[in-house]
Amino acid sequence: MKFTIKKEILLEALNKVSKAISTKNVIPVLAGIKFNLTKKRLTLTASDNDITIETYIDCNNEEIINIKQEGSIIIQGKYILDIVRKLPDNYINIEVVDELKILIYTENSEFNLNGISEKEYPTIELTESKNYIELSPETLKEIVNQTAFATSLDENKAILNGINFNISGDILECNATDSYRLARKIVKLETAASENQNIVIPSRNIVEFTRIIDDSEEKIAIHIFNNKILFKYQNLSFQSRLINGTYPNTSNLLPKESLVKIHFNINEFYDVVDRVSILTSDKDKNVVTLESNGKQVLMKSSSAEIGRVEEKMNVEKDNDMDIKISFSAKYMMEALKSFSTKTVDLYFVGEIKPILLRSSEDESLTQLVLPIRTY
Repeated sequence: MKFTIKKEILLEALNKVSKAISTKNVIPVLAGIKFNLTKKRLTLTASDNDITIETYIDCNNEEIINIKQEGSIIIQGKYILDIVRKLPDNYINIEVVDELKILIYTENSEFNLNGISEKEYPTIELTESKNYIELSPETLKEIVNQTAFATSLDENKAILNGINFNISGDILECNATDSYRLARKIVKLETAASENQNIVIPSRNIVEFTRIIDDSEEKIAIHIFNNKILFKYQNLSFQSRLINGTYPNTSNLLPKESLVKIHFNINEFYDVVDRVSILTSDKDKNVVTLESNGKQVLMKSSSAEIGRVEEKMNVEKDNDMDIKISFSAKYMMEALKSFSTKTVDLYFVGEIKPILLRSSEDESLTQLVLPIRTY
């Protein structure tokens, strides 16, 4: 294998696939990036068995890549990335000599690395399904931004470590919960799916995918299988395992009716919750209490060791019923941040019933925050 390539093009591809390299992996070959060069394209592949990322560079433009000899080799991911990132030259030469020795050189620099035979790389199948759905990058990023934060970090609750994608016809319902809150996003697909699907994608993996894609108008093709999911976008393939198990039915958590609806400006309410939570002593729960009295809301928190704080704000209510409820400031603020609207409605069902957040400006998103008993 021997070729010359434009640095910025190679670096962009390396940055994408390197997200699949695990430093903790006990299999040495999976700490490497597989280079496969043909006359048509240079393909880079990386995998940690949890996710696999593959991207390619077309070889039809000699200003980008100049092929001198085809071949395959596995190069240690950390070192090739550091070398390419730090070399000042616009073009980089990569050559395999003596089968497993890799020479990386420019006009003034030369690096020699030990490679691994591509025969040692595990067989990876990035198969496509005949039945797939399509989403725009913008829509997928919105789904992830509005739900992923609510997934559980507790490895004992593996099924809750992911985002639930429930596809029925042309409706995609996405749920995330850690048992203390729920985020739900509903998206209408442009084309109905040929079969219904109910899967759970590891939150960490899908967040990683959304970080490496841009916002072009090209659609993302999503291919779903029994134990894995494949995202195809431009010259990128991103495959992730799925979490086995049955996702809990979250629909019964959503209250059908409410006692009081309070209308807030999101930024104002967020800032009040943020300020009131300053004096809470438990940073995980940072409990604040909301009391409504007429057209005013009183937000307060207290700590025996630190002190107490109260703040009032004027609101719109749909009736005169007064309520008092306590909740986690952290969870409420994360729920509020997920809305891209200016206002939000909080629906209160009772002191120990979940608080529902919705906006009339965007009915596709629902957030649920469980109250906390303070007595």
